[in-house]
Amino acid sequence: MPYCTTRDGIEIFHKGWGTGRTVVFLHGRPLDGDTCQDQMKAVADAVPRRRARPPRPRPLHSGVRRLRPRRPRRLLGLTEVTLVAHSMGGSELARYIGRHGTSRLRSAVLLSAIPSADAPEPGDPEGVPDQVFDEIKAGILADRSQFWKNTAVGFFSAGRKGSRVTQGNLDALWFMAVHQTVQGGFGCLDAFGCTDFHEGIDATARKSARIIPGATLKVYEGGSHGIATAAGDKGRFDADLVEFLES
Repeated sequence: MPYCTTRDGIEIFHKGWGTGRTVVFLHGRPLDGDTCQDQMKAVADAVPRRRARPPRPRPLHSGVRRLRPRRPRRLLGLTEVTLVAHSMGGSELARYIGRHGTSRLRSAVLLSAIPSADAPEPGDPEGVPDQVFDEIKAGILADRSQFWKNTAVGFFSAGRKGSRVTQGNLDALWFMAVHQTVQGGFGCLDAFGCTDFHEGIDATARKSARIIPGATLKVYEGGSHGIATAAGDKGRFDADLVEFLES
């Protein structure tokens, strides 16, 4: 099995399609590496020389190990890497660059990413109160399965007029979420206690585009938080991703 071992003894499972310059996909909570397969295929088909890898942890550590990147890119000997991060994976991407720099990276993509943010302050009201995380924890403890079913609806904006999300999309998120351990889920919430958890575009994407030099902001009107997997939406992102990688 393809594993790499980090400095603190954590084994991370990974898989790759193709050869050449590497594209690493970082998924968010409560998903797992399989959620990246649509994009992996799009990249492998359109850009045959590129490898596509989703770093995927063992189930016991799902949602925990991914919050503290220990230079797995170096362990695999990778350079000229493009990181593609969705949702909470965006915080992992930012943390990795903040700790280790960009010497091994070529580019980065933030997709519906939730950047780190402090709790609300008088001069910066866009943070997230602790109450939000307390309510999530309470929902998981009260009825974990139903909590994730309800979450899937908001994740894909399934109640929005004109939404093309399918029952399969909703079921897939629920399936991945309930296989996350409760301990792992709570560790994830604790580690991201200062994360901007709401997906308001002004507090996330537009703010990131202002902060990151040379960043390009692309807005998908009507797209959901799960745009990379939602029927009718993922094709648009796949095409833009391939174009970005070829640029």
